[in-house]
Amino acid sequence: MLVGKKAPEFSASAVVNGEIVANFSLEQYLGSKYVLLFFYPKDFTFVCPTELIGFQNALPEFEKRNTVVVGCSTDSEFCHWAWTNTPRHEGGIQGVSYPLVADINKEVAAKFDVLADEGDRVAYRGLFLIDKEGVVRHMLVNDMPLGRSIDEAIRIVDALQHFEQFGEVCPMGWHKGDTAMQATHEGVSGYLANK
Repeated sequence: MLVGKKAPEFSASAVVNGEIVANFSLEQYLGSKYVLLFFYPKDFTFVCPTELIGFQNALPEFEKRNTVVVGCSTDSEFCHWAWTNTPRHEGGIQGVSYPLVADINKEVAAKFDVLADEGDRVAYRGLFLIDKEGVVRHMLVNDMPLGRSIDEAIRIVDALQHFEQFGEVCPMGWHKGDTAMQATHEGVSGYLANK
């Protein structure tokens, strides 16, 4: 369980906006950005491109929230590069610009505890919201056939930022603009009385 702890550190090759870069690290965002780090099983597969393209389409929403999106799988940087340069109608994800970390040695997935123990030993669909201080504030891990919700990822970013700004906690199903509540018995009672 990583929630409430510093996110594991790593340095790895990545593809960023179509270019291969060495020594990519989340440390560059410390103190300035929230990070939504997500793991996926493999490039050139089936559910994965729906998620990667979904995150790309939602980048403006994450940018409004001062949040960067970073993907990671156990493929090489060369595989990532080929996939990001393959047209979508041919099974590629051309146009994906956010960083895709290459974890061919499976070390990053192991540090985040999302590495499958059997079969190809690829990453489960892990998702981690890391705050500006480098602390994991939310994690979700799906089995490989189960795609994630981009809307839920945005909702969680909104909830964390609302809590940080106003000190109010966000009840079940809370969305930006909804009523939140104080973390007191009176706050909960008042909230529930209005439901």
